[in-house]
Amino acid sequence: DRPLGAVDLVVGTSAGSVLAAALRCGVGVDQIVEHQRGSALAELPHLSQLDRDGGPLPPLPRLRIGSPRLLASTALAPHRIRPWVAASGLVPQGRGQLRYLGALVEAILAQDTAAVAGWPARETWIVAVDYATGHRMAFGRPGAPPVPLADAVVASCSIPGWYEPKSVAGRRYVDGGVCSSTSLDLVAKAGLDEVYVLAPMASYLMDRPWNPASQLERMLRRVVTLGLRREVRKVRATGTRVHVLTPGPEDLAAMGPNLMNPRTRLLVLETSLRTSAAALAGYAEPTDLAA
Repeated sequence: DRPLGAVDLVVGTSAGSVLAAALRCGVGVDQIVEHQRGSALAELPHLSQLDRDGGPLPPLPRLRIGSPRLLASTALAPHRIRPWVAASGLVPQGRGQLRYLGALVEAILAQDTAAVAGWPARETWIVAVDYATGHRMAFGRPGAPPVPLADAVVASCSIPGWYEPKSVAGRRYVDGGVCSSTSLDLVAKAGLDEVYVLAPMASYLMDRPWNPASQLERMLRRVVTLGLRREVRKVRATGTRVHVLTPGPEDLAAMGPNLMNPRTRLLVLETSLRTSAAALAGYAEPTDLAA
């Protein structure tokens, strides 16, 4: 029954970092939905501007590997760096920029009168990966370097091979999703009573698409889901109640094989509003749900 902005901790990874920033800075869920539908909201960049940051295909990358230093770190300590993180160092360095996303977060933060030193007052962790060491960084967590909220969110969304790594406090960072799609395991020692997880990259109930592109996407999604299940078990082992919501077959059909395609946004949104409400209706115990 608590407002989303008033919960003890919000952790955001990749696109989830944008949602985390918005909720913690006082943007209501209804406002977020209307913005995604294309409505103009005062002081916030229009959705059409945000679309300039991306598209269904990445810009032509630079003709050099993304992070030789990450590959060196992997060679020196292969047991410390997850395979997906190590692999991200091999992809060509992306050229895309997230200027409008950064402007959106700055505009959101400017409306938050309770913000302290450029960060939401209530505990908010934004997850990215150090592109030299492979270390996962939760900006906003005690002990993390103080950085602007917009820089943290852009870093968390900088997909290797698609966008340029984001330089923050003298380090280069990339999308936190290369390490974990949710970083749920980070809250295992946070002493929380209850955790809600939105995991759009995983799925507890798959469909069986016929086209090769969707079949490949589902293969990758299964790997992500296995990682999520491990993290859920880890957090539940501490006594914390964990509720997980993932896309179901109808959502997956709406999303298609290319999650970066902005043309499917409205269909995905409207489908999820309906399927998620149905999945959440009437449950009370910790559970794993497919919308």
